[in-house]
Amino acid sequence: MLPRRPRRLRRGLRGQSINRLIPNMVTLAALCSGLSAVRFALDQDFHGAVVAVLVAGILDGLDGRIARLIGATSKFGAELDSLSDFVCFGVVPAILLYLWVMAQAGRIGWAVSLIFAVCMALRLARFNTALDDVARPPWTYNFFTGVPAPAAAGLALLPVVASFEVPPTVIAHPIFIGPWILLIAGLMVSRIPTFALKRLRIPNQFVLPVLLVVVVVAAGLATEPWFTILGIGLAYLASIPLAMRAAGRLRRAMIKTGVADLPPSEAPSTEAAAP
Repeated sequence: MLPRRPRRLRRGLRGQSINRLIPNMVTLAALCSGLSAVRFALDQDFHGAVVAVLVAGILDGLDGRIARLIGATSKFGAELDSLSDFVCFGVVPAILLYLWVMAQAGRIGWAVSLIFAVCMALRLARFNTALDDVARPPWTYNFFTGVPAPAAAGLALLPVVASFEVPPTVIAHPIFIGPWILLIAGLMVSRIPTFALKRLRIPNQFVLPVLLVVVVVAAGLATEPWFTILGIGLAYLASIPLAMRAAGRLRRAMIKTGVADLPPSEAPSTEAAAP
């Protein structure tokens, strides 16, 4: 009779459940979609390139939520997601914008594209470091520091989206696109607070209006997708001053209660909506 394998060895031989691999599969699908945008851009198909980046952004928003939902979060998944974000929302938009118009500026155009990609790397490195910072004031947990990676990629590509609806000669020039790229790169690495929507709580009286807005946006995406995407991007830009104001109000309110500088474990929860 053969000896039985140790329980730990038997568990290792069984491997992992396929369900625990689903978040990583979604992350890899996002990475493939982002890289496909480069192929579209090389073929001068910028419509397809923008769509590929948008799909990567949607998948990036799903992988983490799926992992938390099924209890499949892991250090490997977090590192893979961060690398995918850098490629999809840092490298890919930089190359896309360079191929679209910044190549006309020669070395300067390439330098501007590099700055965007490098700022994305710095932004992600700061974000990953902040996850382990237990000394963060509790009011900051309702906000991102700077513009998050997917939003920054979307904002950087707004001129490309606008060129689908207006004559490209109006905006497709390095004199306009270069400063725009540098502005978005600066917002990524800035200390400006921006809304973290996953922590935003909607008051009961606003649930129905928010659902109606979602319906309007869905209808717009179905009928006039580029105008709708452009409107969403501009609305996000308009929300940044509101986030700064809300963060300031929340911090002042917590200073009055004496908890603004306490670590989250010693302070009351701040997951209620920012004012």
